[in-house]
Amino acid sequence: MSTRQTIALDAMGGDFGPDVVIPAAELARADLPGVHFAIFGDERRINPVLSRYPDLCRVCTVHHTEKMIANDEKPSAAVRSGKDSSMRLAIEAVKNGDAGSVVSAGNTGALMAMSKLILKSLPGITRPAIASVFPTMRGRTLVLDLGANIACDAELLVQFAVLGTVYARVVMGIENPTFGILNVGSEDMKGHEHVRGAASILSNVQLPGRYHGFVEGNDIAYGTVDVVVTDGFTGNVALKVAEGVAKMSSDYTKRAFKSSPLAMLGGMLAMPALKRLKKSLDPRFYNGGMFLGLDGVCIKSHGGMDEIGFANAIRVAAGLVENGFNRRVAYEIEQLMNQEAFISSVSAQAIS
Repeated sequence: MSTRQTIALDAMGGDFGPDVVIPAAELARADLPGVHFAIFGDERRINPVLSRYPDLCRVCTVHHTEKMIANDEKPSAAVRSGKDSSMRLAIEAVKNGDAGSVVSAGNTGALMAMSKLILKSLPGITRPAIASVFPTMRGRTLVLDLGANIACDAELLVQFAVLGTVYARVVMGIENPTFGILNVGSEDMKGHEHVRGAASILSNVQLPGRYHGFVEGNDIAYGTVDVVVTDGFTGNVALKVAEGVAKMSSDYTKRAFKSSPLAMLGGMLAMPALKRLKKSLDPRFYNGGMFLGLDGVCIKSHGGMDEIGFANAIRVAAGLVENGFNRRVAYEIEQLMNQEAFISSVSAQAIS
């Protein structure tokens, strides 16, 4: 990390508030020299925790507010009544140029609604998408959208493809990422109209990657492509299924090794391998849902994450700013919209 930047932290979001956010900032600080933290929240809860980390105190500023957004608050209500909340003030810090990114473990719907209202979308992006990295058999795969847009048209899916491929290049370091559209089969005639329409466009335009075609649900775990594009409804279902299967697998493994004395002995012998497996699938190291497409960097941490998981979300935010993600997206979207193949494909679908 070479660029000096400020990261705004919503200290009151999530299940644990400052008790996780402050230790997470301390963990991330060691990896992010030159980074300053603007911490928003109730200083009566923040300062006692912050005082344990004198090195962190030197690189952060606390902005006091007693107001916070509840985890169960409706997004519309949060937007109306959350003007002085820690979440909103942290987002406004990005809007005003006082911070390069914002990280919150708070209410997802409220965070998305406020971010869209305050930061707006990048030029050429209709609506932002929630994206996250999934562990796979081949490494890592970026999946988007994970719930921000329940219904999507073909053009919106194409925009998600741009967001995903740019992320794969500038953050994941994949020079020529492969990307595909999540569908119920790989055949051209399958899927909803908007899915087939997006495939038609992507087959004829040039993006910063290689279009693979349709992929199915199991292709996510296989790591068939580097980027999987889908609508928010399907993506959110896929995310929750993956989380459930991971917990079930962990539970079954624990039960199996406790089933008999011999199984317990086998578990002890397999412990080093099991620890490596657990680390490779540990959700804390994949924490940090990105609201890609906003005119500003906004990262959503899982509300129940500990300081290790939240620190990873902070690193994700820093990486997006460091690598100039939004600048690259703006360039690629402009390139896409100037392509004759894109213009003619979108026009043809609009007429039909």
